[in-house]
Amino acid sequence: MAKAKTAYVCGECGASHAKWQGQCEACGAWNTLTEFRVAPASAGPAAAAGRSGYAGAAGAAAITRLDRVAAASETRHGVGIAEFDRVLGGGLVEGSVVLIGGDPGIGKSTLLLQTLAGLGRERQCLYVSGEESLAQLANRAARLGLDTAALDALAETCVERIAEAIVAHQARVVVVDSIQTIWTELLTAAPGSVSQVREAAARLTRLAKETGTSIFLVGHVTKEGGIAGPRVLEHMVDAVLYFEGESGSRFRVLRAFKNRFGAVNELGVFAMTDKGLREVPNPSAIFLAHHERDQPGSAIMVTREGTRPLLIEVQALVDASPLANPRRVALGLEQNRLAMLLAVLHRHGGVAAYDQDVFVNVVGGIRVQETAADLPVLLAVLSSFRDRPLSRKLVAFGEVGLSGEIRPVPNGEERVREAATHGFTRVILPRANAPKRKPGELELVPVDTLAEAIAAL
Repeated sequence: MAKAKTAYVCGECGASHAKWQGQCEACGAWNTLTEFRVAPASAGPAAAAGRSGYAGAAGAAAITRLDRVAAASETRHGVGIAEFDRVLGGGLVEGSVVLIGGDPGIGKSTLLLQTLAGLGRERQCLYVSGEESLAQLANRAARLGLDTAALDALAETCVERIAEAIVAHQARVVVVDSIQTIWTELLTAAPGSVSQVREAAARLTRLAKETGTSIFLVGHVTKEGGIAGPRVLEHMVDAVLYFEGESGSRFRVLRAFKNRFGAVNELGVFAMTDKGLREVPNPSAIFLAHHERDQPGSAIMVTREGTRPLLIEVQALVDASPLANPRRVALGLEQNRLAMLLAVLHRHGGVAAYDQDVFVNVVGGIRVQETAADLPVLLAVLSSFRDRPLSRKLVAFGEVGLSGEIRPVPNGEERVREAATHGFTRVILPRANAPKRKPGELELVPVDTLAEAIAAL
């Protein structure tokens, strides 16, 4: 029997190295190499035939022209939670593998337990727990008030036995909580190591594609917020969903960072209650703070997350800095972009904030990743700097360029309609995004430069 070889695999990119070293040569990450036992592959009859002459060898892969392949429609099933269906792209696809990550206690297991309890009435479901006992699962389900009559559970961590149980049970939807606790008998590494996580996920993915079973994988996160284990894990699955939100907030945001069957950056909003997670059908209402009077440093923006627009409040606080290097703090926004916007405000808006501490926060714990937030961020900073509040009926959106121009953003007309739906009366927007027909009594203020936007206030 051939001797097993040892390789060192990078936990970030999955690259293999012959010996241990401090830095991965493929991705440049430091101290990410872990030992991996590689079992040599046995040469089968097809390999032997290939050595004797590849042409006409048995088992050669067939090449097919793509226009001759019949495109099969995706079979989707609703999970019974509208916000979860939205993030999945319209429902759960048969044979898909979905990876869900998030901080401890944010609601990953609760959401999946609620999902299986609802799907169990129509489809064969199985909850595989590698961290909690069946008694703990039963207590949680009872505390959430779920119907457990159609909910099957299994406490197991060996992937071979899990696969056998899925096939024998004929389960159509499976939850594995969590992938870091699953191990395979083929490897001697400890559960949670790079090799075990990768091999267990690969085995479950093959099972999902072969049997059409939909599998949810719960993933632990590192202190940096990424999925623990090899980065290749996110490439293997069909969808990667992350829970966002502050630990002290009752609201939870589920965002799709990868989805082969739907829109990326799609967002679902939930509220944590004593009966589990409840969907929020109108997220704009919770992201808008209701002040009794106008407050300086507050601006309303229209962002687009996935397939729908959202109204979000951006708050800014500008104060004289006692430090030689003033602070630039951004929560929910990219900090480097904030520094760039402040430079544009100084150069093209005539407002010098080089000796001021600037703090910017997106209300609700949501993270805005698009450039449409540039203009409202600058308006909120200017409002706080001059201690003059903006109107509560004012909405703004637009990308700010380095030369001070206001650039258009996608789906401008849809953003305007969303503002009109929630009762706003005035919109400052890029001129290229101005619709030909304004909805209702909404006042549109199209601008080309940052100076025009400031003058419009």
